[in-house]
Amino acid sequence: MENDSSSSKSSVDEIINKVFFKKYHCIKKLGEGSFGRIYEAVYNSEHFALKFEDINSNSNLLSSEASIMNYLKGPNIPLVRSYGTSGNYNILIMQLMGKSLEDLINIKKTFPLKTVSLIGYQMINVLEYIHNKHIVHRDLKPDNFVVGLNDLAKYLYLLDFGLAKKYRSSVTLKQYPLINKKKLTGTARYASINALRGFEQSRRDDLESAGYVLMYFLRGSLPWQGIPGKTKDERYKKILQKKNDTTAEELCEGFPEEFQKYIEYTRSMEYEEEPDYDRLRDFFVNVLDKENEVFDYIYVWSTPEEIRQRKKEYSEEKHHIKRRKNTSKTNSVSYLPTKIESTSNKNYNNFNANNEEKIKRKEKRNTTHANLNNKYLDEEEKVENRNNEKKITTNFKFATKENSVAGVAGKNNQILNSPAVSSRKNSRMRTHNIKRKSSKFDNDELKKENEEVCCTEACIVV
Repeated sequence: MENDSSSSKSSVDEIINKVFFKKYHCIKKLGEGSFGRIYEAVYNSEHFALKFEDINSNSNLLSSEASIMNYLKGPNIPLVRSYGTSGNYNILIMQLMGKSLEDLINIKKTFPLKTVSLIGYQMINVLEYIHNKHIVHRDLKPDNFVVGLNDLAKYLYLLDFGLAKKYRSSVTLKQYPLINKKKLTGTARYASINALRGFEQSRRDDLESAGYVLMYFLRGSLPWQGIPGKTKDERYKKILQKKNDTTAEELCEGFPEEFQKYIEYTRSMEYEEEPDYDRLRDFFVNVLDKENEVFDYIYVWSTPEEIRQRKKEYSEEKHHIKRRKNTSKTNSVSYLPTKIESTSNKNYNNFNANNEEKIKRKEKRNTTHANLNNKYLDEEEKVENRNNEKKITTNFKFATKENSVAGVAGKNNQILNSPAVSSRKNSRMRTHNIKRKSSKFDNDELKKENEEVCCTEACIVV
């Protein structure tokens, strides 16, 4: 242990007050885990969280975590700014969050039913989100759940995706085959029974682990907590045996029956079974109803200023939980408060929008699409009408021209065939014939005169 502490001190000395990537100035250590350390850094007066991993470590989990978090970016997932290598460290730069639930439970020792119900509800939301993205976390524990900062302080966020992996194909949605005799991945205290048995983890294991985390918040400890063992494998076997022997009724004794039903449901799930997330959310909604509480995001650790602000928001926006009207599967968002104010981050603006708002947006979108389609159809119709008009005009002009030509020809025929024209024509022909006759006669007469003249001259000569 002394060696570990000395090495950690030396590592702190290497990181604190150092600048990485020529801009991130590390000012404070936030935490340390099995696979890395997290520091707070400042750049341009903006604060970030930097997660460090030794470049020579055999784990090499930070690269995978950066890829998964960037892929998952969305509600209840901290935003990843960048990832890279600087000096002897792989560094993940992400959105700075607040305290972890482990830090808060260490202060409060236990959480009341309202706080646990608010936490459980949001846990189901974020797990449903990552499961729909084909990812299982495989290491749910209080350290990996944190609260936001400033405007995001009322929301819960999930961290540490170093052990997360895909559980099914994103193309075919076919779940990967069940494998046995695997080493435990995650934390034994909160791991599911099947994970401790060595089975491949799936959605059921994340949900079961979340149930143990919630009972830890209510009880302050778990029955299998602190079990000794000479080796890690021996301790895991003892924890598995204790979990098997502890029924859901014994684990949840003294608390609302909804928590017992939650544990029983998650323990009974099959490997490929799709969880009923709405049913699980219902458990926490029922607890709030029984306690006459509302979904106002007021936790046991909320400051007086936050309480006043959230009460004001709740009264102004008239938050309420919408219950399911039937047993059919509904959208998970229907259980969220009616209206959630937008946050400072664009990626979380509509994160907790209710079903009515979604329906309105969908209707508006459909109306917009319909208007665009109608506009497009109207334009097409106008173009077609214009083309038809052009065709009609062209045909009309052509027909008019033909008719005019035909009319002129007809009129000409009528005029030519009229009696007056015929008589004039005949008279012209007669005149022409007369002229021809007269000219012929004149020529004959001239010939005769010439002959007579010639004869007279010949006579005279003689």
